[in-house]
Amino acid sequence: MKLQVALCVACLLLTGSAQDRATFQRGNDQRGRCQYTFTVSSPREASCPLSGGGPEMEALKARLTLLEAHVSRLVGEGPGAGPRDAHAQAELERARLQREKEQLDGTVQDLQARLVDMKQEVERLRAQPCPAAFPQSAALQDGGRRAASGSGGVSPLVSRSMVQSERGRVRDSAWSLGSPGYQELKAEVTQLPASQLTQEGTEDDTGCGELVSVSEPVSHRKADNIAGKYGVWMQDPEAPPGGPYGPQMVWRIDTIGTDVRQLFGYEDMNQFSRGFPTKVLLLPDPMESTGAVLYHGSFYYQRRLSRTLVRYDLATESVAARRELPHAGFHGQYPYSWGGYTDIDLAVDEQGLWVIYSSNKAKGNIVVSQLDPKSLEVRKSWETSVRKAAVANAFMTCGRLYTLASYTAPNTTINYSYDTATGQAKAIAVPFQNRYGYNSMVDYNPSHRKLYAWDNFHMISYGVRLGKLDAK
Repeated sequence: MKLQVALCVACLLLTGSAQDRATFQRGNDQRGRCQYTFTVSSPREASCPLSGGGPEMEALKARLTLLEAHVSRLVGEGPGAGPRDAHAQAELERARLQREKEQLDGTVQDLQARLVDMKQEVERLRAQPCPAAFPQSAALQDGGRRAASGSGGVSPLVSRSMVQSERGRVRDSAWSLGSPGYQELKAEVTQLPASQLTQEGTEDDTGCGELVSVSEPVSHRKADNIAGKYGVWMQDPEAPPGGPYGPQMVWRIDTIGTDVRQLFGYEDMNQFSRGFPTKVLLLPDPMESTGAVLYHGSFYYQRRLSRTLVRYDLATESVAARRELPHAGFHGQYPYSWGGYTDIDLAVDEQGLWVIYSSNKAKGNIVVSQLDPKSLEVRKSWETSVRKAAVANAFMTCGRLYTLASYTAPNTTINYSYDTATGQAKAIAVPFQNRYGYNSMVDYNPSHRKLYAWDNFHMISYGVRLGKLDAK
């Protein structure tokens, strides 16, 4: 390319030098037409308005300028390459900064969650009573030293054996009388249950306690059409043995529409993620809202346009019980802040079947009632001080009600807790993520120790961490 440019420039220079001696001239007449004349140099030649080269020369110069610009761009030099390259570099830099910002945001969220966990651990450690005296092992060591120095009546040989035996039991070379602060800290740490130090529940960690933290969401599936913008998905935490559907069965129902009846069953989580149902059940009554749950082989839901609760037996594929929820608001009277006719929200936890709702008597505040899972009869009710329309969603865990502050904020909190065992309520701040910006369902599964949620077409789950059970 550079060689071609050089040849073109040489041709132009030769042509210019030839024109100094040439007798072939070009000019415009009075009508604007170009005339070519063969003449010699004269004073009138300089008066030709196009003696600088005319249109063809100007076009040639323009083409040469473009050619130089192209060459400059190819070699990465010159003014022609600057703006476009600068714009491309700016776009790349902007994309890099955006990626770094997203990574930093994730790091900040992780650090915030860890900070909350650390604060709670510190509070629990501070709540532990300080030991009134040194541990027995320290007393034995001290007694052994006194005996060895001859201050006591015990034989030095016996005292040394006692000390060695005690040291073998303690197995801690740093345990000494010279650091009582370390001894107190060690006593507090050794009294801390191992279940509080794990991020997720294990087979040994089966007790109940307050909600400590919620993990980042894990997406399992995305709905295929607009009917799946919000809905319900679940697994039976207490699938009856010998029933037609085991505990690995996953169930899903899309709740957009006026005639919501289809309940889809999937063999396991893998088939659920792939979208291949093995069973489709048709409910006898259309359901309303996203408050349905699955418990002990039955599907519990609210019948559309009513306060009636329905228990649908999956094994017989028939209605096993129907009952009105006394005084409960329905069809938009007391929904959650996101709407969706979520006046009546059923829930399941370690203590059984619950329903979260409100009534005229409660003046819009949340009411929690425990239900008989067979007859749907209300066993006991609790009225809270938090308005139902002020929270995005709610769920039950270990007999405690928890509410979600926002259904759209990417980083929100579980902001309220009510203990039905003590009747005590308190404000909390457990971090929670709405990854897809429209969380319409949050339910707890006590068997898997997870929260199941439906966030803007996405079916996701969260791991939960429960703390030590408070002494009643």
